Amino acid sequence: MVENGPMHIQHDNDESDLQKSEWASAIPVSEALRMAEAILFASAEPVTVRALEERLPSGIDVPALLGELQSIYAKRGINLLQVGGAWAFRTAADLAFLMNREAVQQKKLSRAALEVLAVIAYHQPVTRAELEDIRGVETSKGTLDVLMETGWIKFRGRRRTPGRPITYGTTGSFLDHFGLQEVRDLPGIDELRGAGLLSARMPANFAIPVPVNDPDELTEDEDPLTDIDLEELGLLTPRVEHD
Repeated sequence: MVENGPMHIQHDNDESDLQKSEWASAIPVSEALRMAEAILFASAEPVTVRALEERLPSGIDVPALLGELQSIYAKRGINLLQVGGAWAFRTAADLAFLMNREAVQQKKLSRAALEVLAVIAYHQPVTRAELEDIRGVETSKGTLDVLMETGWIKFRGRRRTPGRPITYGTTGSFLDHFGLQEVRDLPGIDELRGAGLLSARMPANFAIPVPVNDPDELTEDEDPLTDIDLEELGLLTPRVEHD
């Protein structure tokens, strides 16, 4: 994981680590960079290191390659960023205002939807009953449906408790939209207070949980969703029995 800005390859006598690697003799560094650049540019979704390794010639040091590309694009109009464990080109943060002029104005989420999204983000995996317990009010199916439509939350699995309730979590699109590399990058209590999102008169024992679970991995108390579960949730076309 790259932290604190672009990762730079250390140079020695004008020769980078990439150029000194074993695969340099098989394929020029410049050509490997062009290949990775093309894959990342053409992909509609962030690309994982594994996906790049599968598509690039064997023996290429993909993490080093990504670091070099990230350095190359660091001061350009688009940057190479890590998004939820994968990589993608994105408009430079300081130029985002240029895109806003042509962006389609989306309907604003209701306060209830924002609260539910925040609870899911910080407490995932979380069930609907747990959502309601945390918020202190009932959570309508409509609110959850709206968040599903945004692509920011998803069904994770089923909790291993009586009734086997569905658990919810955030998606890679959520991380991408809010400019986060992973859920651990969600703002803490000091950041939220500094942004004016928390009252200065919060209870002394008030705390914000630090997300620790990977949104893509089930916890020990979750079971994966089966085909029957997906059918019930409308995520899979029911199978037709033939005589």
